[in-house]
Amino acid sequence: MPLESLAKTLILVALALLAAGALLFVFARLGLPRLPGDFVVEGRNWKVYFPLATSILLSLLLTVLLNLAVRFFR
Repeated sequence: MPLESLAKTLILVALALLAAGALLFVFARLGLPRLPGDFVVEGRNWKVYFPLATSILLSLLLTVLLNLAVRFFR
């Protein structure tokens, strides 16, 4: 039995990573990585990017996907 639960967990993690990768790919194609709320601080020879809004959006989407996956595996 413990091997079955480990297998289910690994499948769940793999699906979550696949979904996150697909979302990032689609967002990059649509030009969404620069959402309002993402901050860019630039200096003379440096640039720092704070993707606050993108992180919140991805967090919400992954929460929904993981909740659906957990309900599916129960």
